[in-house]
Amino acid sequence: MAFLEIENLSAFYGKAQALHGVSFDVEEGGAIALIGANGAGKSTLLDSIMGLTKTTGDMRFDGASLVGKTAAHVVQRGIGYAPERFNLFPYMSVRDNLLVGSYTARDDIEKNMKMIHELFPRLAEREDQETSTQSGGERQMVSLGRALMTSPRLLLVDEPTIGLAPKVCLEIAEVLRRLRGEFGLTVVITEQNANFAMTLAEKVYVMESGHISAQGTPAELADDERLAQAYFGH
Repeated sequence: MAFLEIENLSAFYGKAQALHGVSFDVEEGGAIALIGANGAGKSTLLDSIMGLTKTTGDMRFDGASLVGKTAAHVVQRGIGYAPERFNLFPYMSVRDNLLVGSYTARDDIEKNMKMIHELFPRLAEREDQETSTQSGGERQMVSLGRALMTSPRLLLVDEPTIGLAPKVCLEIAEVLRRLRGEFGLTVVITEQNANFAMTLAEKVYVMESGHISAQGTPAELADDERLAQAYFGH
């Protein structure tokens, strides 16, 4: 049994269908990437796992169903989410934004804060700074940190490199590797940047118009024409 299992998942916004029969799984301690152009359904997929959309199909985490569960329940089960939209409180400090994520893991606040400061020394240096005054890269670090404050076993990361400078992308990649290697987290990322995703993931799923059009290891997909079709059309 896989750690996270998604089977025949469809998602809806009102009457509009955004996902069409998506299936994939990830083993505990593993890393997968869902890649595709803007509008492919990647963010909707992560929102659906978090209970933020209306869905059909099956979703299971560590053997327990996520179908019909609230976002609060999903977080309490051990899934952390760093959305591409950040959803930070702009006029609160870095530290206070991080503490927002600690409501399900109050006994781990200091331990988790120490880990985040080790992973992102810049956040320790600027913990009193309002996030509205930070760069995009720094806000991405706060978003990741807040997800980590929940003490997750599975981390969902939506578009971690969008709009960021190459140097910052390398920093984010190194942190994601450390989270797996040193802290044993299972990681699911979505990305438009296929090269970035393929350096981190063991398996890659190509999304196109709300469904998975191709899948395989990075080596298998490197020369697959379906990857180009998903980004540039047929």
